[in-house]
Amino acid sequence: MSHIVHSGIYTLDEFGTARRSAVVRGFIDALTRGGLGGTPRPIEMHSHDPLRYVGDMLAWLHQATASEKEHLEAMLKLVTIQGVEENIQEVVGHITEGVCRPLKVRIEQVIVAEPGAVLLYKISNLLKFYHHTISGIVGNNAATLLTTIEEMHLLSKKIFFNSLSLHASKLMDKVELPPPDLGPSSALNQTLNLLREVLASHDSSVIPLDARQADFVQVLSCVLDPLLQMCTMSASNLGTADMATYMVNSLYMMRTTLALFEFTDKRLEMLQFQIEAHLDTLINEQASYVLTRAGLSYIYNALQQHKPEQGPLSNLSSMDSVSLKVAMAQFDRYLSAPDSLLMSQLNFLLSATVKEQIIKQSTELVCRAYSELYAAVMDPSNEYKDPETILHRSPHQVQALLS
Repeated sequence: MSHIVHSGIYTLDEFGTARRSAVVRGFIDALTRGGLGGTPRPIEMHSHDPLRYVGDMLAWLHQATASEKEHLEAMLKLVTIQGVEENIQEVVGHITEGVCRPLKVRIEQVIVAEPGAVLLYKISNLLKFYHHTISGIVGNNAATLLTTIEEMHLLSKKIFFNSLSLHASKLMDKVELPPPDLGPSSALNQTLNLLREVLASHDSSVIPLDARQADFVQVLSCVLDPLLQMCTMSASNLGTADMATYMVNSLYMMRTTLALFEFTDKRLEMLQFQIEAHLDTLINEQASYVLTRAGLSYIYNALQQHKPEQGPLSNLSSMDSVSLKVAMAQFDRYLSAPDSLLMSQLNFLLSATVKEQIIKQSTELVCRAYSELYAAVMDPSNEYKDPETILHRSPHQVQALLS
């Protein structure tokens, strides 16, 4: 029995060595000559298309690995000795060892030529997928082939992140000034297009979920953090309202790009938080713009600073009945056409919803200021004579006119 087992193993080894040479020849033929009669065409004819070139080589090897395993299973289907499956996998591992060098040389050439971040990422995912698929056929016994594929996966991933980092560092080398319309800069648009392409290939990738998520976090921090830094530097010399508008537009573009993809919740939350901080600035700026041009700014400031021990409000300069009536005439003109008092920056906002929110909340601030003034004028301690003739609209009426 022992003699039969040993002669069987010897025969398997002989078979494996013969098939190893045949598979190497087959691979080289597939690369350089193609199939019988030229169909399919030689794989190397597609070397100008990196993704197809690498994909075709890996697909050929995947098919060859599966075929070699099937041949061995057919040969040994009547053998009942324990461990046959493991022997089969070991022999397939031996058979596929010969193709590792020609495969590695060609894939390395593609990766080192740096075909761009998006292609590198797609190639990295492709290698990961075939590593997973081929290990499903041969277990971990085709160690050399699987190690080669894994090495190429890690190399492509490394060059991919190098490419992204280089792109990000260039953003900081020459920071563009914001465009006149305070929209996203061309550098921001280009980088978001790159990110969109990477994330789209990431979303359709067939690698396991946890590996995709880890990649995703790294991609986002590699691109988004420098982008945010670039926008902040770009806006640093702008006025308050211009800066807030530019930042809201830039952050809004980042947010709409990320919202299409998985694993972005934390980043979306962070971007929304930053948008809201700049929105608060715009709401206050718009309210201040209205109060100044509607004649209430000076009056409201005087009211805020007034203390009871200073005596009645009506005794303060520019807070007498005549001054207030002049201011109210100006405020009435605003009430008749509130849209005439909009900061020009609001027309540059990319999001109509954001613009509406700013108008709504800044109007609420204006109404609140009017309510405080109304309460003060109606307060007997401020000694306004016939206060209803000074402020002839209640806060509720003003609110109704502005809503």
